[in-house]
Amino acid sequence: MDFTPKLDQIRRNTSQIHNLLRDARLVACFGNRALLSLFVGGLIGQDHLVGAATCAAAGLALVEQHQPTMVFLSDTLEEGSGVALVQAIKQRWPTIHTLLLISQEQRQDAIQAAIEAGCDGLLVESRLGLGSAIAALHAISGGGVYVDRSLTELFRRGHGDGGPLEPLSERERQVLSLVARGDSNGEIGQQLYVSADTVKTHLRHLCRKLPARDRTHAAVLGLRWGLIDWPED
Repeated sequence: MDFTPKLDQIRRNTSQIHNLLRDARLVACFGNRALLSLFVGGLIGQDHLVGAATCAAAGLALVEQHQPTMVFLSDTLEEGSGVALVQAIKQRWPTIHTLLLISQEQRQDAIQAAIEAGCDGLLVESRLGLGSAIAALHAISGGGVYVDRSLTELFRRGHGDGGPLEPLSERERQVLSLVARGDSNGEIGQQLYVSADTVKTHLRHLCRKLPARDRTHAAVLGLRWGLIDWPED
């Protein structure tokens, strides 16, 4: 395939990624050194990156040292497991966002473990399109969730019998859908023509009804239980 016609779009996407990450502090941990070099040098740049590693132990040490806002990592590492690293990060620092690149889609048990650990984003390497990274970053940087569509059934596995403690109103479903997409309270308010304080009130009600720990957990439960439609890429 001649990829030349896609180059301008790739450059525009890279610019958008830089904008999405303008306030972020990042750690990258990939088992593929070539991919890590490309990621560090071309996609992210030095303004936001505070550490990079190729194994789980070094990655965890960097997270502990720098306390980043987001960690990019792959499921396969030179030593250790990317999924185990997600589990360790989420157990110790649950507010740090994690975006996991899946290279082996058939390893469903490992992927399920990452989901159960609270991984914020799951990108499948073989399906990585020109807009997937932007959609994932927009979602998780805004407190939403991103899961590749090929993993949606796996994401919902074991949660079909769950449900909210009380029915959600139509407006609460609208708010929850926008949260899952990664929109901020202000952005949600603009789209629904209400104040940010009103959005916060809806989120308090949602966390009570679902019940959920926070807005991200509320979005996860809403998607798992089929209360809201899957966000568009």
